Amino acid sequence: MAINNAYLNGIYEELAARYAEQTEFLEAVHEVLETLVPVVEADPRYEQQNIIGRMVEPERTILFRVPWVDDAGKVQVNRGYRVQFNSAIGPYKGGLRFRNNVNLSIIKFLGFEQIFKNALTTLPMGGGKGGSDFDPKGKSDAEVMRFCQSFMTELVKHIGPDTDVPAGDIGVGAREIGYMFGQYKRLTNSFTGVLTGKGLTYGGSLARTQATGFGLCYFANAYLKANGQSFEGKTVIVSGSGNVATYANQKATQLGGKVIAMSDSNGYIVDENGIDFKVIQVIKEQKRARIKTYLDYVPTAKYVEGCKGIWTVKADIAMPCATQNEIDEESAKAIVANGAIGVFEGANMPCTPEAIAVIKGAGLLYSPGKASNAGGVATSGLEMSQNSERLSWTFDEVDSKLKGIMETIYADCAAAAEKYATAGDIQAGANIAGFLKVAEAMLAQGVCY
Repeated sequence: MAINNAYLNGIYEELAARYAEQTEFLEAVHEVLETLVPVVEADPRYEQQNIIGRMVEPERTILFRVPWVDDAGKVQVNRGYRVQFNSAIGPYKGGLRFRNNVNLSIIKFLGFEQIFKNALTTLPMGGGKGGSDFDPKGKSDAEVMRFCQSFMTELVKHIGPDTDVPAGDIGVGAREIGYMFGQYKRLTNSFTGVLTGKGLTYGGSLARTQATGFGLCYFANAYLKANGQSFEGKTVIVSGSGNVATYANQKATQLGGKVIAMSDSNGYIVDENGIDFKVIQVIKEQKRARIKTYLDYVPTAKYVEGCKGIWTVKADIAMPCATQNEIDEESAKAIVANGAIGVFEGANMPCTPEAIAVIKGAGLLYSPGKASNAGGVATSGLEMSQNSERLSWTFDEVDSKLKGIMETIYADCAAAAEKYATAGDIQAGANIAGFLKVAEAMLAQGVCY
């Protein structure tokens, strides 16, 4: 669909011709550019200095091979990526994703989103992302260690505490971060805060594991309150069962909601009495088992094969926390038909453009992941601060700062929407608020940047 501004539409068409195969990246760019029309028209400097044209191209794209030896002694080769997208407001910051479907399009879409997400946190962090098509699932600890060490042997050339600070993402948890940090330290002979999501014994931050899920709920709660609503007494669907989903369940429950459905890539569970996040923790963090194992602990729950059907479960609030494009137009229509009041994204770009149109068209509250799931990178930024100061804050200190950041992000998004777009359009507000901060920094630093 054409963007209603000649400058922005021209940039998108050129990008689409150049990267026609990068569908996820193009989807992310289009979603942002179509909301920036009033901003670009209000300030000619952005077009004169081609800020958008510079912003949609990464400053640096790094692709490399990752050879490693499996337990059978066979040499395997995977592809590694690091896209350093924009450093206008700080060192590149963004997670590493290890999953078999990872490709350059996915890494670029995530890195582009990260520019705006990091800007929204108000912390000095630029946008970047990386990962590999290696999948830790089904691999032994020794295989994961050997892969991570090989991956870091190349990545070490491109990162540093004041240059690029990766973190975890799908497939990269405490185990993977530990192996990579150990290799970085070994290769550089230095102990720095170059990775976030580290273990508590070597520079990690309390509340980092919970941060994205907690932050999602803090943002959603602020949004609900601004519209005369709350979690109290509401039923909630949380797709996924990783860190984001597990701790979104915990915080939504603490705020008075009842999470009745969760999923993994195989299927979903429904527990009308409320899904116990502690059981999910045991299943996923200790046993590394499938979510249907929940029925071994709670026999009254129901398991359904196939994860897409989770959006047909009747609930008041939908929180997609699994992966990109998990809610399509059909699923969105089911959410609306079931009387939901809001969809708050915990994953990156989990709703397709068609789904977003259905959700917003029906008048539901809607928040994009770049705003509502920014709690993870915000707490990573707090971990960086603690590492720089050689300090360790308490869980409550970090959690309090996280809550304040997420409430500020909502307020900034709402204010930007009211000034430039339509009051209450948090999707547009998030894009605009993030863009303005980065664009002003780029203007100040000159065209050569």
